[in-house]
Amino acid sequence: MPDFSIALPEIFLACVAMALLMVGAYRGNKATSLISWLSVLSFIIAGLLVQFDGYTTVTTFDGLYRDDAYGVFMKTLCLGASAFAIIMSIDFNKREKLVRFEFPILIVIATLGMMVMISANDLMTMYMGIELMSLSLYVTAAFKRDSVRSTEAGLKYFVLGALSSGMLLYGVSLIYGFTGTTNFDVLAGLFTGEKEEAGLGLLIGMVFMIAGLAFKVSAVPFHMWSPDVYEGVPTPVTAFFAAAPKVAAIALFLRVFVTPFGELVDQWQQIIVFVSIASMILGAFAAINQKNIKRLMAYSSIGHIGYALVGLAAGTEEGVRGVLIYMSIYVVMNIGTFACILSMRHRDGMVEDISELAGLSKSQPWMAFFFLIFMFSLAGIPPLAGFFGKFYIFIAAVNAGLIPLAVIGLVTSVVGAYYYLRIVKIIYFDDPAEGFEPTTRTQSVIMTASGLFIAFFVIFPGPLLDGAQAAAAVLFP
Repeated sequence: MPDFSIALPEIFLACVAMALLMVGAYRGNKATSLISWLSVLSFIIAGLLVQFDGYTTVTTFDGLYRDDAYGVFMKTLCLGASAFAIIMSIDFNKREKLVRFEFPILIVIATLGMMVMISANDLMTMYMGIELMSLSLYVTAAFKRDSVRSTEAGLKYFVLGALSSGMLLYGVSLIYGFTGTTNFDVLAGLFTGEKEEAGLGLLIGMVFMIAGLAFKVSAVPFHMWSPDVYEGVPTPVTAFFAAAPKVAAIALFLRVFVTPFGELVDQWQQIIVFVSIASMILGAFAAINQKNIKRLMAYSSIGHIGYALVGLAAGTEEGVRGVLIYMSIYVVMNIGTFACILSMRHRDGMVEDISELAGLSKSQPWMAFFFLIFMFSLAGIPPLAGFFGKFYIFIAAVNAGLIPLAVIGLVTSVVGAYYYLRIVKIIYFDDPAEGFEPTTRTQSVIMTASGLFIAFFVIFPGPLLDGAQAAAAVLFP
C-alpha cells in the first residue's frame, strides 16, 4: 500500500477545493469572501503539513511521488505566493464587480497542481501536475468574461499552452521510447558512470521537454504569450501568474534536469545557456519603451527567469542553491510590486500607465518609498535583496566556468536598471499627475512587509541561505 501521509498536503488541498466548490454552489457569489479567506487558511494549514516530516527523502506510489527538503522549500514558496494573490484580489474584485466564488477555488486547484509538479518523481506525475495547474490558469486568465482584452488573453494563453503541452508530452514519449522508463531514479541510474550513452532520440526528447518547460516559465523563445496575458488579465491574476506558477515551473525544471539527467549536463547545458542569454537580453531591451506597467513587468519577468536559468546552466549544487535564493527573493519583490500596482487607482477606476505615477512621492510618500525599494531591488542595486539574488547566481556561474554567461547577465542587469530607475524618476521628479485614492489596509500591510524583507535581508540572510542550502543538497546526494 502507498504511504498516503507523504502526499497529505496535496490530499488536503484537493478535499478543500471540493468542499469550497460545494459551499459556492449552494451559497453563490455572496460566499466569495468567506471562500477566499478559507482558501488562505487552507494554504496555511497545507504549509504546516508540508513542514511536518518533510525533511527526510521518501518516495511513494511505486516511486511516482517524492517528498524531501527540496519539495518543502519550493512548496512553501508556492503556498505563500498563492495566499497573497488571493488576499490582494479580495478588495480588487469587489471594486471591479468581479466577485465570483470560483476565483479562489481555481487558485487552490492550480496550487495543488504546482505541489504535484514539485514532488514529481516520474515524467507521468510531472505531466499530470503541469496539466492540473495549466487548466486552472487558462480559466483564471479569462476570468473577466465581459472584457475583450481578458478573453483574448485567456484564448492566447490556452492555444499556446496547449501547443507547449503537446511538445512536452512528445518529448516525454521520446524519452520513454529510447530508455524504456519514465521514473527519475531509474533514468538517473541509466547514465551514472559508463552504463549508457545518450542517443540522438533521447537528446531530441530532452529538447522538446526544455521547450515545453520554457513556455511555463515564459523563457525566450517561448515568451510570446507573457506580455499580452499580463496586460489583459485582471491585476491580481497577473500578480499570481508572476509568482507562484513561475516558482513551480522553475522547481520542476531543476528537478528534471538535475536528478534524472544530471549526468548528461554537457548535453543540455548549451541549450539552457542559450535560453538564459536570450531571456536576459529580451527582458532588458524590450521593456525600455513600455508604457503599461503590467506589460513592463511581463518583460521584467522574462529577464528574471533568464537570470534564474543561469544557476541551472551551472549544473552544480551551488547553482541550484543560487536559484532557490533568487526565486525566494523574486517572489517577495513581485508580490510587493503588484501590491503597489493594485493601489494605482483614481476616482474613475484602475490605471496602468506608468506616466500616471508622476509626483506620487508628494501625494502618497509611503507608497512611493516602497515602490522605490521594489524597483531598486528588481534592478539589483545593493544592499537590497535583489542584489544578493543575482550575486549568488553569478558566483555559481563563474565557479562553474561560465564566465561569459555571468558577464552577459551583468550587462543586461545594467541595461534593465534603466527602466526601473525611470519609474523612480517619474515618481520623485516629474510634475504631479492626478492623485491616487488611498491604499487599502491589505495592500499597505503587504507592501510594508515585502519592503521590510527586501530592505533588511542583508541583516538577516541566514534562515533563507540555510534553507536553500539544505534543499539544494537533496538534488546532489
